[in-house]
Amino acid sequence: MTEQAPIKNQAELGGDEDKPLDPAVERVRRKMMRLMAISIGIMMIGLMAVLFAIVYKISARDEAAAPAGDTFETVIAIPPGAKIVSQSLSGDRLTLLAEHANGRQTIFIFDTAMRKVVGRIEVGSE
Repeated sequence: MTEQAPIKNQAELGGDEDKPLDPAVERVRRKMMRLMAISIGIMMIGLMAVLFAIVYKISARDEAAAPAGDTFETVIAIPPGAKIVSQSLSGDRLTLLAEHANGRQTIFIFDTAMRKVVGRIEVGSE
């Protein structure tokens, strides 16, 4: 059988791992390590903020959807002989454009959350 040579450690192979670093180089190394730790911390906080925002948006959208039992009925009084020309819904606001029999127009702004007309605008020339 052949005899194996003993394994030499790094110092015996000419490595300089055991020698202390120059003090200036050691200061630079410590600053770089500190900068790396701060950068990683900031990145982790940013990542957590983005994930929190995504979860918040998803959960807020689910809460905003009205459940099936949350319906209501109401009457928006428009003048006799008037007809609805157009409507628009934006968030909780419903806007109705009504045209009177004489040709004048009125815009009704209805708040669905408060369930009442919150504004009335007469459209026409002076």
